[in-house]
Amino acid sequence: MSIEINYKNSGSKKLPANLVLFVDEKFNISNLKKYISSSEFFYINDLLKTSDLKKNLLVFEVSSKKKIVLVSIKNSLETSDIENLGAEFYGRINHDKKSEYFVNSDTISNKYENFIGYFLHGLKLKSYEFNLYKSKKEKKLISINVLGKKNKATIQNELRFKAIEEGTFFARDLVSEPPNVLNPKEYVNRLLKLRKLGIKVTVYNESQMKKLGMHSLLGVGRGSINESFLVTLEWNGNKKDKKAPLSFVGKGVCFDTGGISLKPAKFMEEMKYDMAGSAVVAGLIQTLAIRKAKINAVGVVGLVENMPGGNAQRPGDIVKAYNGKTIEVLNTDAEGRLVLADALSFTEAKFKPRFMIDLATLTG
Repeated sequence: MSIEINYKNSGSKKLPANLVLFVDEKFNISNLKKYISSSEFFYINDLLKTSDLKKNLLVFEVSSKKKIVLVSIKNSLETSDIENLGAEFYGRINHDKKSEYFVNSDTISNKYENFIGYFLHGLKLKSYEFNLYKSKKEKKLISINVLGKKNKATIQNELRFKAIEEGTFFARDLVSEPPNVLNPKEYVNRLLKLRKLGIKVTVYNESQMKKLGMHSLLGVGRGSINESFLVTLEWNGNKKDKKAPLSFVGKGVCFDTGGISLKPAKFMEEMKYDMAGSAVVAGLIQTLAIRKAKINAVGVVGLVENMPGGNAQRPGDIVKAYNGKTIEVLNTDAEGRLVLADALSFTEAKFKPRFMIDLATLTG
């Protein structure tokens, strides 16, 4: 599904097309008379008497060719609430046969700055789909025409929204890939492409990690035929700032069988998501680079596969981590903390960050 957004200045004339209009939390439509016909006004006004006014959106089929969507703007909305409204609107039109809508920004209250920007941002985030491997791909284009004087976000906000969307979609693409495609090596190849955005990407392979003493992370990947890696992503957006960088560390277990402490078969296919923490880190650093953020930040991801095999780590093994501590492995399915142990201590030692935030799935 593709979303096309067009901006037009005219918003006062009455249109025969599908309309999206904004109202207050009580669905008061008295201010909409100049945007819809008299018959449409009285038709909707009559139906509102029996409608559930606690909803955020109400859709009215005023004819076989036209819908009018009323979006309720509640009091005291946060920007995330506005984004959720846009996402909810997309959910209503996604499977609709109609493919063109006119959103009237002049009906938005002046109370909220850049309302339409956040609304469309939520819509676009919701529109994400991963159809790369589907035999039959639905090619549908939804055209959103934004009318009125309040329709255009500032250039700065547009860049920020675009950066967040691209970073989010990059993370979602990584998480959605099947594990036979996104093994640690392929993951590294995709991260290397971030260099074109000005991100410094450094890759540590197994031999380099052995020299550094990262046996905690390396132990997790011993059962897999795919090599393990540690990757650092550095964004230096403020070279004048001599303070320590912000740091984000992600768990990147591209597939987690549990190793010798094998997981149950049921739902094991979902263990391809065990690299989601690292995907968030990669998407975040990409976002900072796209928007040219005036900060210095580093992302560190440990990329492994936790598989059973003749060389796999065993319950009872003792490994020595990067920071010199020894760890007894009682259950090989507790691999996340082993990956993060080396990744976190390495980040602390090498970058001496202002703080560290670790992102991981299924890790105690």
